[in-house]
Amino acid sequence: MNTMSEAGIVPAMPNSTDPSTATESWLDTLDDHAAEHGFHVRLGARHGVLYTEDDESLLLVSFENAPAIRMDDPALPYGLKVAGKEGWSQLTFYSEGTTWFRDPDVYSFVDDLVDDGFFDLFDNVFFYGVGAEGYAACAYSVAAPGARVLAVRPHATQDPRRAGWDKRFPGARRLSFDDRYGDAPALLEAADQAILVYDPMETEDAMHAALLGRNALHLRTPHLGPDPERQLDDLNALERIVRLAARGKLDAPAFARFWRRRRQSSAYQRRVLAHLRQAERPYLQALWCRAALRQAEKPRLRRGLEDALAALDAAGKELPPEPPAPPRLESAAG
Repeated sequence: MNTMSEAGIVPAMPNSTDPSTATESWLDTLDDHAAEHGFHVRLGARHGVLYTEDDESLLLVSFENAPAIRMDDPALPYGLKVAGKEGWSQLTFYSEGTTWFRDPDVYSFVDDLVDDGFFDLFDNVFFYGVGAEGYAACAYSVAAPGARVLAVRPHATQDPRRAGWDKRFPGARRLSFDDRYGDAPALLEAADQAILVYDPMETEDAMHAALLGRNALHLRTPHLGPDPERQLDDLNALERIVRLAARGKLDAPAFARFWRRRRQSSAYQRRVLAHLRQAERPYLQALWCRAALRQAEKPRLRRGLEDALAALDAAGKELPPEPPAPPRLESAAG
């Protein structure tokens, strides 16, 4: 099994702060890795693909944003990090910026992989991506019919005829989403299992998921905000979710065990409290803050409880008594 250290990947540390120099140094690092462990192909000016050969039981195919990769430490593709720990083979497609991987060079390369029977070498193929890269994971999964797909807050399309309500990415209007590997909702139907993770309170993300999700498992993360992958990573849950999905073992009950960890997230607590305040629900706000404070004392929650109690008092209402704490079990020695 190849771990990351065994693969000998040590990201280069460029002496220059020139972005182009840093990018070339990073690409040279991928070339060095590929010379020993697989291949690295630059696909035009804005895309590339890195393959690491390992166990044929599973191939992890990830779509990633190269500038985001280079900001990480170490500056390695996320798919490589996960696969390296598991001993899986991995194939990372990367983009310089947000491109949705709408590029004929990428289409041709994936076509060549299909024609060469590349995906048939593996017992299981798993596609993963986030956001615009989640769109690509869904769309290109058709190259390996019967694959598993995990997409976090994925886009279904940026075609203005179908997603004109999404105004967040005006530059995407210049791209074509109706040619090769373009119609992600239709192409995703070839997957054996598709799992979508998103915050349903983020309107555009929920609408994209609805377009994609005719045969998908929807794992909703309300109040995690526009970047649930970041919050799940902060809770040490994201990588475990990815590994379970890759093995075909991620379902709603399994996800629920990780979802409980949100109660530890300050960002989650902040969003819930803001939502309750905006909805002007002091009774629910007080109950929620009181329950959260039983787990940890936090000034924001304490102020939220006090504000809600003051509003209830002004309205002549009060909360029911707080339930008693569960009894402590005596130790065997006691």
